[in-house]
Amino acid sequence: MKSLLVLFSYHHKNTEKIAKVIAKVLNAQIKTPRQIDPEELQEYSLVGFGSGIYGDKHHKSLLDLADELPQVTNRKAFIFSTSAMLGEKKVAEDHSTLREKLQSKGYMIVDEFACKGFNTNSFMKYLGGMNKGRPNAEDLKHAEEFAQKLKTIILND
Repeated sequence: MKSLLVLFSYHHKNTEKIAKVIAKVLNAQIKTPRQIDPEELQEYSLVGFGSGIYGDKHHKSLLDLADELPQVTNRKAFIFSTSAMLGEKKVAEDHSTLREKLQSKGYMIVDEFACKGFNTNSFMKYLGGMNKGRPNAEDLKHAEEFAQKLKTIILND
């Protein structure tokens, strides 16, 4: 199983921490959207797309890459993120733009992962931020369990 994680993470590297755990389990490379040639994604049996959540969606560079992807058939992908706020409905909404773009290109989304991340955006920086220390050890453990589940799904296909 050849896997790749496409990641954009910069403020506090919250999403990068999650990506590193997932990549270790899947034995996957991690690249930024800028490092990707859209055609090369066809070489992978599983591609993860992740970033922090900005204005209720993934980072623009990830969404722009999704727009550039060629049509595929039977390609598996997963989505991951870190954000200030969680909740099943919130995560579904935050992931919806990227999910729709990937599905429109023919990707089958096998699963999604989200956890809280340290946030110092806008006025939060004056208050010391929110979710300090996140992702924490428990979040990383959940990311590892998520990756193990992905591995099982892909290997049993």
